[in-house]
Amino acid sequence: MKRRNFIQTTGLSLPLLLNGFKLRAMPKSSIFSAISSENDRILVLIQLNGGNDGLSMITPIDQYDKLANARGNILIPQGSLLDVGFNQAFHPSMTGIKSVFDEGKMGVVQAVGYPNQNRSHFRSSDIWTSGSPATEVWTTGWLGRYFQQGQPDFPEGYPNADYPDPFALTLGGNVTETCQGTVANFSMAINDPFNLSPLTTGGNDVPPSTPYGEELAFLRQRIESTNAYSDGITEAADNGSNMATYPDDNALAQQLKNVALLIAGGLQTKVYVVNLGGFDTHAGQVVLDPTLGTYSELMQLLSDAVTAFQQDLSLLGIEKRVVTMTFSEFGRRIRSNDSLGTDHGDAAPLMLFGSCVKPGFTGESPEIPDNPEVQEAVAMQYDFRNVYGSVLMDWFEVAETDVQNLLFPDFSYIPLVDGCNVSATTQLPVPDMVFTPYPNPFNGEVNVIFKSGNEHVRLSVFNSAGQELNVLINKRLYAGEHTVKFKSSGLSSGNYYFHLRLDNGRQKTKLVVKG
Repeated sequence: MKRRNFIQTTGLSLPLLLNGFKLRAMPKSSIFSAISSENDRILVLIQLNGGNDGLSMITPIDQYDKLANARGNILIPQGSLLDVGFNQAFHPSMTGIKSVFDEGKMGVVQAVGYPNQNRSHFRSSDIWTSGSPATEVWTTGWLGRYFQQGQPDFPEGYPNADYPDPFALTLGGNVTETCQGTVANFSMAINDPFNLSPLTTGGNDVPPSTPYGEELAFLRQRIESTNAYSDGITEAADNGSNMATYPDDNALAQQLKNVALLIAGGLQTKVYVVNLGGFDTHAGQVVLDPTLGTYSELMQLLSDAVTAFQQDLSLLGIEKRVVTMTFSEFGRRIRSNDSLGTDHGDAAPLMLFGSCVKPGFTGESPEIPDNPEVQEAVAMQYDFRNVYGSVLMDWFEVAETDVQNLLFPDFSYIPLVDGCNVSATTQLPVPDMVFTPYPNPFNGEVNVIFKSGNEHVRLSVFNSAGQELNVLINKRLYAGEHTVKFKSSGLSSGNYYFHLRLDNGRQKTKLVVKG
């Protein structure tokens, strides 16, 4: 096996610099308790590889007529959609997920993305897995930094009596970059928990006192750790069981089946990452019948897998320990193309599953322009790093100051967990925000009126491609009504968005620059 492949598949990595991120010391209390054996909560990540078309997965019914003008060749007939209320409807292949939603065990965060969206698969995947800004390259994963703060000496001395099992597992061939630490990846990659063959260390001779020798010693130590972890994984698989029926011809379902098996078998792993590919649907997203085709098949695979997993967790009596969350590198554009597909876009809905998640929808329907430009995509409502940080706070009981250190100083909490005796945070009320640009449409100058308390205010302007063009306010303001003037000089005609963020809420509104 080539060394590069060995490192990727076993979770080993060579020492890396922490580029672009200043890692500050923080109190051990919240981080340490969150990943100790006393906290048995588990996070399962479902990565939808390729860029998921959120408008096809969850269609905003209140924007249906505008969508019909922009993507009529792929749009699901309204009568075939699965109406779930909130002016939203699921893809007709998602009957299983709809049942999970109807049981109050599913939450949706609308229009999740990041400023200055990068539409490259590779770069955007790096951003989502590292939790970095779009303008910086970080060599650690967002969960890797989380684990690193509690276990700064890893991998030296692991596994041990306090932490006998892997911190994270990836079901598949390659370890997840979400768990990359400064020295090593906290994740292992496995395919079959019943067939983990031990790796050879390559000899018992003493490595030379050279850079090569240090690297060799590090690799041998990681091999020994991997072999020790493998014994615990196999033991958990032997002790575990599944009580739900999973579809055999569904790779995602089989991954989730193994996750449930290992949890039931007593493995103390905190994070599991599973994958479903095929979402790069530039062509053939649908056939002549928009309810059929590649995307319908993907939604069927996703829905059947998640439904079986949730049923299994419930039957095993462990559903209150598990929260599952989806993510993809980006959404697709609003307009479809002539190949019955969609091209790389920006924001998309993110789904959470479990009996402890806040049910329903967070955020508003994506606002679809009357005549979207070819490049235009769904505008971001929620920064994905705020979702990550809120999960860390709500589920792993990480303090907000620690989240700011791990992700970004401007972190803003979103209530995502609503049950199971989780009380790490206080849910913030959504304020009655007055936010009005006029005239709209405009040419030349627009006035923006909003109200705030005595709080920090950030007001910025985005274009339809998700690029942040201008930050008009980013400071603490006194309580009251404020008016800001914005000039359109240098802007071409088209659709733009004002984003207003206060301490306890946010709002987005569209403005149109006339030609």
